[in-house]
Amino acid sequence: MRDDLISTPGKRQGNTLAWKKLVARYEQPSLWRSVFQFVNSLVPYGVLWFLIYRSLAVSYWITLLLVILAGGFVMRLFIIHHDCGHGSFFKSQRANNIVGFVTGVLTFTPYQFWRWKHAVHHAGSGDLDRRDLGAVWTLTVQEYLDAPFWKRLVYRLVRNPFVLLVVAPSILFLILHRFASARASKRDRRSVHWTNLAILAVAVVLSLVMGVKAYLMIQLSVMTVAGTVGVWLFYVQHQFEGVYWQRHGEWDYTAAALQGSSYYKLPRILQWFSGNIGFHHIHHLSPRIPNYNLEKCHNGDPLFQRVTTVTLLPSLKSLTFRLWDEPNRRLVSYSYLRTLPRRHSPGGGYSRSIGRLPRPQSHQPAKAAGTHPR
Repeated sequence: MRDDLISTPGKRQGNTLAWKKLVARYEQPSLWRSVFQFVNSLVPYGVLWFLIYRSLAVSYWITLLLVILAGGFVMRLFIIHHDCGHGSFFKSQRANNIVGFVTGVLTFTPYQFWRWKHAVHHAGSGDLDRRDLGAVWTLTVQEYLDAPFWKRLVYRLVRNPFVLLVVAPSILFLILHRFASARASKRDRRSVHWTNLAILAVAVVLSLVMGVKAYLMIQLSVMTVAGTVGVWLFYVQHQFEGVYWQRHGEWDYTAAALQGSSYYKLPRILQWFSGNIGFHHIHHLSPRIPNYNLEKCHNGDPLFQRVTTVTLLPSLKSLTFRLWDEPNRRLVSYSYLRTLPRRHSPGGGYSRSIGRLPRPQSHQPAKAAGTHPR
């Protein structure tokens, strides 16, 4: 598909017009389906909290199974929160904001603030010159080689699978989401404060009912499961073999969506719990499509089926990807560094010139066709 999408500006414009017509009919949310999805996610989650609490006095093995199940429902609630942030879950923006706030409290994610950060991710996904907010930290091989020792050490620590999938999600949802970025608007910063107050209120009430120890055990365990699964889904859908990355001047929205986001083909039960987010290429192409229409859109035209398909077991290979090899346009592991030529110097070390590509000195963020308005 790369040759189909990366071509002349005229052909790119034609591609954009073509897929916009194809996705338009899937962008209309259904009220009853949205309400039903919200109910069948929220109610079981509440019931599971009660069952987990009661299981603490019976068996921790039962507790563990229930915690994993509850983590799955947190994932569904987060997908609803995610859709509300894109304005795709309800036709009414007010309804999206209300449900988005409620699900944000339950998933420890400030709605308006996260909505802004996620919009930045969509606007620059696959753009090597816009890797700041809302993306997994990824260095090019050259950037890694040029980095001081301490930065390479931190990078290796952050990209360690245990840190990336277990430690980092807990830090993100439990700590970092409690603070607003100075770059955020006043409304977005307020959303962080209101979410924190709501989370505190829920914590106080549940602690009074079941005790502080039981509340913390349940809440932290469920959030760890949900956070690990959520970060893995995000990671594997943007870090896979054949993924698209380009410098800003060559970056194309359509190519970034269909080549920079994978189709993660999951077993049906996992697809249900993850709210169809495996059809990530469709989501990035048109964030206005509600999650329950993503599969229909994917099946609706052969264009959407010629994307990279990643399945469950082969997706584990993504954990070996660490750096972006810019000249060869591929993700590589650290072992790739050993294949680079050595410096002809007494101190040895890797060459610092492996085929640099020209970088623009400055740019204005391009208006990406198909991105949703904030």
